[in-house]
Amino acid sequence: MSNNASKSGFSKNTLIIGAVLAVIVIWAISAYNEMVKVEEQATTEWAKVQSAYQRRADLIPNLVNVVKGYASHEKETLEGVVNARAKATSITVDADDLTPEKLEQFQQAQSELSQALGKLLAVQENYPDLKANENFMDLQKQLEGTENRINEARNSFNTAVQEYNLKIRKFPNTLLAGIFGFDKMAKFEADAAAQKAPEVQF
Repeated sequence: MSNNASKSGFSKNTLIIGAVLAVIVIWAISAYNEMVKVEEQATTEWAKVQSAYQRRADLIPNLVNVVKGYASHEKETLEGVVNARAKATSITVDADDLTPEKLEQFQQAQSELSQALGKLLAVQENYPDLKANENFMDLQKQLEGTENRINEARNSFNTAVQEYNLKIRKFPNTLLAGIFGFDKMAKFEADAAAQKAPEVQF
């Protein structure tokens, strides 16, 4: 009888341990999938940020050409925009490696481009014909809309990163995050100059 009781106790213990392990495995799978989901959301938002900046970069050559047609001797200003655009488009940050240092480098280049664009747009005040040019006015409107898109994309990215960082840092998720390599992402902490869109006057 004692042998049967011993077997029965062993079976119960095995069942309990198996049930506990099953709960842990189910939790781990659920937590992992949730972390993957919020990470994907954050990287998607980062792609939108990059897309918005790329749209601005794509508008610049047309803007420079229009200004050049009316104010070709504004060589320093024109070259400043071209050089700042080249620098800004050469810096790419992989969504899987959003470190504060790399994000700061990206932001700095974009901020320099914003400042150069501001100078270029200010040139119009000295050239009434340029100011009245339909292509120039259209490009200004597109640029203004793009700056708004950039701002919205940065805000959405920061929200997604905050959700991701909270998800991976909360206990007990933090245990799995370390095992599976879910690292904290950097937020888009733009300085005052970078946050200010180039002033567009009509």
